[in-house]
Amino acid sequence: MSELESMSRTGYNKLMAELAQLETVELPEVRKAVAEARDDGDLKENGAYIYGRERQSHIVGRIGELKGKLNRADIIDCTKVECDRALFGTVVSLLDLDTNETVVYQLLGPDDADFDTGSVSIRSPIGSSIVGHSVGDKVSFTIPSGTRNLEVIGIAKPEID
Repeated sequence: MSELESMSRTGYNKLMAELAQLETVELPEVRKAVAEARDDGDLKENGAYIYGRERQSHIVGRIGELKGKLNRADIIDCTKVECDRALFGTVVSLLDLDTNETVVYQLLGPDDADFDTGSVSIRSPIGSSIVGHSVGDKVSFTIPSGTRNLEVIGIAKPEID
């Protein structure tokens, strides 16, 4: 059996909404389009039919992937996480020791993370380097642009889950 995967309530709801959209809107639409294209005749040279079948296959695959993720979800209330160490759900403030700039990230799962909104995956180079550290700890990790040297200067709970 597969391991449970930590996920925020927000991330879980986002995946549930995508699943509902695929199952109730997109899949029925593409099935209807495939049926209409099939009625047009020769299927070997029917671009609408071929595209529709490919799209239908993609949607069915994504539905299966989403159901698997949702079945393995271990939903974490990020507003109730412990803040003595950087863990899933915590908001971590870091001082870049090379630039003296402060950056703040929330540690989330791969399906929750969105770098543009300030969250990173606990499986990313930065996330995996930070997990388990406490305030005052120094961490280094390598990314394509080089090595980053950071110090954990704060760990907090997020305001919303």
